[in-house]
Amino acid sequence: MSTPAPTPSSVPTAAESYHFATQGYLVLENFLAPAHVAQLQAALAPAVQRRRSAQPAGWKAVWPPRNRHDLTQAHGEKSTRILNILEDDPLFLELLTWPALLPYVHAFINPQPHYHASDAIVEDAKDFQDRTDGWHIDGSDQGYRNLGAVIPILQLKVGYYLTDMAAPGRGNLTVVPGSHLSRAEPAPEDRKRRELFPGARQVCAPAGSAILFHNAIWHTAAPYVPGAPGRTMLYYAYEHPWMLASTAHWNYSQAFYNQQLTAAQRQYFHGFVFDPPELR
Repeated sequence: MSTPAPTPSSVPTAAESYHFATQGYLVLENFLAPAHVAQLQAALAPAVQRRRSAQPAGWKAVWPPRNRHDLTQAHGEKSTRILNILEDDPLFLELLTWPALLPYVHAFINPQPHYHASDAIVEDAKDFQDRTDGWHIDGSDQGYRNLGAVIPILQLKVGYYLTDMAAPGRGNLTVVPGSHLSRAEPAPEDRKRRELFPGARQVCAPAGSAILFHNAIWHTAAPYVPGAPGRTMLYYAYEHPWMLASTAHWNYSQAFYNQQLTAAQRQYFHGFVFDPPELR
């Protein structure tokens, strides 16, 4: 287990809060210590291998997940996305309530946040060209579109870089700053284009950095330049406590809820997931 980081008493700063409110994202470079990053990488490798080996032969995962097999998505021989990672290793569960992160979560979405989702991406550069996902916003109903513009913050997304992406062209998270406040959205044909929108920014940061962003900011993964290494990332999402838990929650085991969570971690889940159910 890694050593918990101290909880800052003065974060987010006024400048950080303003940047997140107006730009829709915030980059915290070197947020995790190098030793912590190495531990997470070491935990992720066997988790990916274990998940992939458990897939039925010829299984085609779909989105959104229908069952536990859809929580493992193989994109080529090496590229893999695994969802619901909290049960795969104690280090992943520990990050849910990472002390240095919680002040940002409390300030940017809710003082009593709930867990929404967690996943890991291990991507080989050569597999990127076969990907079909493009520019998008996050959330149910194709990004909470039924609410109309401007979409409020309903998910706070947190991405952790486990590989160095200080240079562009490495599959970097790419955002359109301020687009979470827009009443217009890109044309459907433009969302499939790999080239960047005017004003889009590749988030270039070293391993261990954290990227916090609004569910309604337009984002994608940047293309890889020739010879660039692949990327490894962890993503966590938090939501308001009055929102219905993500359906992905129902694929965690009962032992996870009743035996593995600490008292503090239990507060991030709805009471009905426990046995017996808890009143909240």
